[in-house]
Amino acid sequence: MTIHNLIKKMTVIFGIYLVVGCSGNDGNIIETISIGTHGSNQLQIQIDVVTSKKAEVFAEYWPDRIGIKGKMASLISNNGLAHSIVITNITPLTNYSYQLVTYQDGIKKTSKIYNFKSGKFLEWIQKQFEVSFKDSKLLPQEFKEGFMLLSKRETPGVAYIIDYRGNLRWYHAVDKTGFKVSRFTDDQSIISILGNNDDPASYGSEILEINLLGDTLTHLKKGEGDLQQVIHHEIIKKSKEEIVTLYVDEKIIDLRSIGGKEKDTIKGDGILILDRKGKKLWKWSVFDVMDPMKDPHLLKTKKDWMHANSLNYDKDGNFIISFYNNGQIWKVDSHNGKVIWKIGKGGTIAMPADCNFSQAHAVHINSKGNLMFFDNGVDKHQSSVFALNIDEKNQKAKLDLHIKLPVKIYNERMGSAYMIGDSAILACCSKKNKTVLVDTEGTILWTLESNFPPYRVQFIPKEKLKPFLLN
Repeated sequence: MTIHNLIKKMTVIFGIYLVVGCSGNDGNIIETISIGTHGSNQLQIQIDVVTSKKAEVFAEYWPDRIGIKGKMASLISNNGLAHSIVITNITPLTNYSYQLVTYQDGIKKTSKIYNFKSGKFLEWIQKQFEVSFKDSKLLPQEFKEGFMLLSKRETPGVAYIIDYRGNLRWYHAVDKTGFKVSRFTDDQSIISILGNNDDPASYGSEILEINLLGDTLTHLKKGEGDLQQVIHHEIIKKSKEEIVTLYVDEKIIDLRSIGGKEKDTIKGDGILILDRKGKKLWKWSVFDVMDPMKDPHLLKTKKDWMHANSLNYDKDGNFIISFYNNGQIWKVDSHNGKVIWKIGKGGTIAMPADCNFSQAHAVHINSKGNLMFFDNGVDKHQSSVFALNIDEKNQKAKLDLHIKLPVKIYNERMGSAYMIGDSAILACCSKKNKTVLVDTEGTILWTLESNFPPYRVQFIPKEKLKPFLLN
């Protein structure tokens, strides 16, 4: 039985279904109300309302154990007669009260109070996370108030948002694919690369963007429009209309001079920008700026020559891109594609003596304006977190932050690291199924163990999830 059918079946058992007739309720224009789960999701409740006159409608709701002082509000529906309102921030097996508010010709009316009880989690969705920490007072307040996004890459895939206690606060499941890479956007959406179990760890053939109500905003598939390549490792939004990803580029080259074939295939990487309909807006490839024939190990590396594994924007709008195989991070001009600098082994930026890294992941500009990344540390068998101040004018780097993670959580592949305030770092050690919060000395303050290896764990401040999730 597929996850979709399982959810559908279990929703019939545990879901909430109520139809209420409301005509004549003190002159209120609400005629009928029906309530159930939204998209078979136990953490989202859908209230369908029919009004006798065109109006805007929203719901006010609260858990009974807190009372009306804990009142929350849904988004407002469009002006019309039929309204589908989705309420979030739901916890399982909880009694709720709600009332509907209508706006019609400038007149506001509030319905009487109704009740429902949320369903329980299905077995496959619960008990995915275990959290441990010694003293909550040591945890930054921002961290305790915020949330984290992580995803299951194997099919059926699930994207999860949890709080610092490991409580599942939001999820979205897909049936025949996995969430290879996911990212929370400034548009309050989650954009992801989807792939099946036959695809390598972070590779896929679909792009899916959903909002926090679980509704699909964009869904692109390989072979449609200008999305003709396998995509991998990164998915970001430059703007509401621009989607940026990494793709596999292939070149057929005569390698007989080094012992290869006349028509040999070399796999490199590139940057692809698409609009929401899948039309190509910009494209770049490592083959544009590097000659693979200069690689003395090409016969060994040709199947995965460069292996780009993260991509982001610098402060000036140009790209920063990390590579696993050569231990470098590049800055690439986002207009002409020229390489501005390279940092790492054999790079153009002068490095401090204590700043050697081997494989970088989740490269980004942190809140201090520094280049930050997770280093797998395969040469030393110890993973760490780096933040570098890059002086482009003088082509040198200054070490701002270097946190060596405990050897016991050494993570040789994948991973991420993000600042939480000024004194803590959230580091995902994917291969260990662990995510840790550490201080600037590398002391572990908090640990999350998941039942799957997340490619990355992204911290989301509470302000960015309002009004959909509230603590």
